[in-house]
Amino acid sequence: MKSRSLLLALSVIALGFSACSTMSPASVDANAISESAVKQTLRSSFLETATAKFDRLEQTELQAACTEATRSGKELDSKVRETLQSKALAAVKYPADGKYLGDWKRGEAIAQSGRGLQFSDAANTAAGGNCYACHQIDKAEIAHGNIGPPLAGYGKLRGISEPIVKYTWARIWNSHAFNACANMPRFGDAGILTEAQIKDVMALLLDPASPVNQ
Repeated sequence: MKSRSLLLALSVIALGFSACSTMSPASVDANAISESAVKQTLRSSFLETATAKFDRLEQTELQAACTEATRSGKELDSKVRETLQSKALAAVKYPADGKYLGDWKRGEAIAQSGRGLQFSDAANTAAGGNCYACHQIDKAEIAHGNIGPPLAGYGKLRGISEPIVKYTWARIWNSHAFNACANMPRFGDAGILTEAQIKDVMALLLDPASPVNQ
């Protein structure tokens, strides 16, 4: 998330101040560092490429609120959270053709790919979901992340009713619609994955033939 970039920049600035003065790192108040100073530092150290543009440094209203909550050490106000989540959910774009499931085999390849949108990638590199970095995709995997819940048995446990299908789509499109300060990328909302790619990932999660549901 962009909020993490801002927090990282705050840390870098704080360490820089401490190195150039007699102040200890613990005495630097990160909250006293202005947002403009953070943005200036980020822009001066960010190399724009074909796939990584300066717009990545600009936060959405939701990201800015979560960043401020993190900086202040306070929970996001419940009313603000509800409002932001409602806006995110209302902005979800569902498939125009009404078809939600693509090819689970393509979906598995997308889930296992971390390529795309990196400064070293060519502009025409198809982005992957990098899902395995945070989730266990199926029970056979031995190397996977645990930031997110395991996805093994996702469709088998939940079925493929319309509410489950639409919920799953919305969760992939923008997980912030359900958890304002979630770590999960906004795959559809941020344009990371195309509609066709999301359909394939949906099939990976919900198709009974998918290894996820074995």
